[in-house]
Amino acid sequence: MTALLRDLDELPQQNSTNVKNRWGDVVRQVQQEGSVAITNHATVEMVLITANTYRELTAFMEEIKERERKVRLDDLERRFDERLAILQQPDARDRLDAMFASRGKFKKQRPIAGDTY
Repeated sequence: MTALLRDLDELPQQNSTNVKNRWGDVVRQVQQEGSVAITNHATVEMVLITANTYRELTAFMEEIKERERKVRLDDLERRFDERLAILQQPDARDRLDAMFASRGKFKKQRPIAGDTY
């Protein structure tokens, strides 16, 4: 991103009345400064930025989202490959058949509820 975003407290400020009554001056200030904080009762409520800065911000956010999607997709692909490798082992069918055959049967001892049960 080419435009550096300043901290909200460091931005030049205009109150909402000035924005309403002196829109042209506010636009010039935004073009010169890059952004202007708009206040209402001394509280910053919004920030005006140039259209170019907005485009840069949205492009930057899309890049971040794409990187996150790629990381998630890479993780899913890795987990799939690990599971597929397990299924491709020579004894996988025998282990799977044994698992289905043991369904509902206890191999060792029955569960114990505990002292307080």
